[in-house]
Amino acid sequence: MRDTRTTVVVITRNRRPELLRTLGLLRTLPEQPHVIVTDNDSDDGTAEAVAQSFPEVTLLRPGRNLGAVGRNLAVRQVRTPYVAFCDDDTWWEPGSLAHAADLLDTRPRLAAVTARIVVEPSGEEDPVVAELRDSPLTGPDWLPGPALGSFLAAATVMRADAFREAGGFHPGLWLGGEEELLATDLLRQGWWLSYVPALLIHHAASTVRDSTERRTTGLRNTLWFTWLRRPWASAVRRTVHLLRTVPRDRASARAFGRAVAGLPWVLRQRRPVPRELEARLMLLERAQRRSTARRYVG
Repeated sequence: MRDTRTTVVVITRNRRPELLRTLGLLRTLPEQPHVIVTDNDSDDGTAEAVAQSFPEVTLLRPGRNLGAVGRNLAVRQVRTPYVAFCDDDTWWEPGSLAHAADLLDTRPRLAAVTARIVVEPSGEEDPVVAELRDSPLTGPDWLPGPALGSFLAAATVMRADAFREAGGFHPGLWLGGEEELLATDLLRQGWWLSYVPALLIHHAASTVRDSTERRTTGLRNTLWFTWLRRPWASAVRRTVHLLRTVPRDRASARAFGRAVAGLPWVLRQRRPVPRELEARLMLLERAQRRSTARRYVG
């Protein structure tokens, strides 16, 4: 029977073959979720192909590349209590959406559950899974798995009201590590995030990507998040650590240059977290330094 508790949201740009494969797999899920796709101004016929082959999908065409904010646009259309984020190169395992909804149904302060990620076609776990599984944070006994300080948008089911309450993805960050800021704002509001290994999502990484530009925007956004939410001592320490450890190349230089250029708006919107939350962020920062999944290379 169809499970009407969850809507799947996908953002895409110029990845028509990957998106059509993902939509085809989502169509076969036993939950039969409604799917909303935000097409970020593709020029490869993506939107037209979706409209023709998947008429049941709600297709949003904002006319420009909104990046992660395309998810915000989609969530405005969501009428179910939960939203499952999915990239155009990831797809949910049958039964996982229903299981995630069951967990959220019985835990009213749980904002989001993040799934185990396997890489296709090998079937191996994504390296980031170890970081999720070994999270240093503690939480209440009712959590269904390890407490998290952030989440992965391509592999998370979230309470729609919590997403809206926290403001969604920040337009200033656009895309690349945009989850960290939203996660911190959720934690600040008293929500909890958890990793649940029984949930599963598949990831067949698209070859249509600029890894160097992704590294540049990811590093820039890490710096912006740090200056937006961390106390000054922690912000300076983390900035210095990044200066010392990232590759000394043009991509890193561009990232720091863009970060500095954005300081006026960042400082205007700066809102450091309280001491209790900062202590948790410091634990996460130490763990992230040891993670093989967090290297600004490419």
